[in-house]
Amino acid sequence: MNDSSAQDPRLAEIERWIARDLGFGSAPLVPASSDASFRRYFRVPHGGESCIVMDAPPAKEDVRPFLRVAALLAEWGLNVPRVLACDVDRGWVLLTDLGSRQYLPELADPLRAPALYADALEALLRMQVAGRAPAAEGLPCYDRDALLREMALFPQWFLGTHLGLDIDGPTRAMLDRLFDTLVGNALEQPTTFVHRDYHSRNLMVAAVDNPGILDFQDAVQGPVTYDLVSLLKDCYVVLPRERVRDWALAHRDRLRAEGFPVPADDAAFLRAFDLMGLQRHLKVLGIFCRLHYRDAKAQYLRDLPRVLAYVREVADAYPETADFAEFLGARVANAFDAAQRRAIG
Repeated sequence: MNDSSAQDPRLAEIERWIARDLGFGSAPLVPASSDASFRRYFRVPHGGESCIVMDAPPAKEDVRPFLRVAALLAEWGLNVPRVLACDVDRGWVLLTDLGSRQYLPELADPLRAPALYADALEALLRMQVAGRAPAAEGLPCYDRDALLREMALFPQWFLGTHLGLDIDGPTRAMLDRLFDTLVGNALEQPTTFVHRDYHSRNLMVAAVDNPGILDFQDAVQGPVTYDLVSLLKDCYVVLPRERVRDWALAHRDRLRAEGFPVPADDAAFLRAFDLMGLQRHLKVLGIFCRLHYRDAKAQYLRDLPRVLAYVREVADAYPETADFAEFLGARVANAFDAAQRRAIG
């Protein structure tokens, strides 16, 4: 037992599981990554290669959705980690290792990025075509309650906790109207499998069948534009507006060729895409603030300006979001700058 496991009883239990139950001997566990949940990941050598151990404390996380979605995606031919062993009751899963070449840093290469996005869009199309009903039945539905529950994080954690703004009656009514518009837009769309976090931090560069896809355990049946906007309006990477538009419309054309009843009119499709992104980015603003204030993960605050810029861009673009755009300019802009200085300097 090393010093880390002596101070971390759960890590010591994982080491015993790997060594005794799975027969890995005294192979060392090396931290591989953590994420915005309570899960953490370790890399362990075995047979000249490496495997990944996912630790999902049962009191906080349930590995069964991960196992269910991993099986679906593998069945559909997507490149996801294969499950080698698991202990559902204790929240441990041993997986094949998709490597450490995350999309995010590699997208900084302007010569490499277009091919990486092309692969990600191709994989997304395969996932969406395969994931139409009834293939994805059994997954939770991205229904009105789920969409509203997510957007409620925006006034609670972003406006209230981070900015310190009071949500008065007129503001609450404005937000209710906005949320109704965004829910209506989402529920009007064709539904399919939705990864929910299909972006540069959950895609791995792979030599074969690129990309490797991670962090899919929260998948649902939902709007067809959701994963597209996650990828093209990534909370960690900003693409030129015209490139987003062109790639979104090209993906729309491929969806239509596969029989999805998405709008042929460019403006109508881009409105659906943009408003879906607004719903997602309002949620993300709340989540990133909650990660800081509740979970002591301050690094996410540095991504807030990028996400807020997406929100303001869409709010300024449509008449049905004009009241919200005015609110952002009148009450949020100055409060945001002050809140960021207080929180991160």
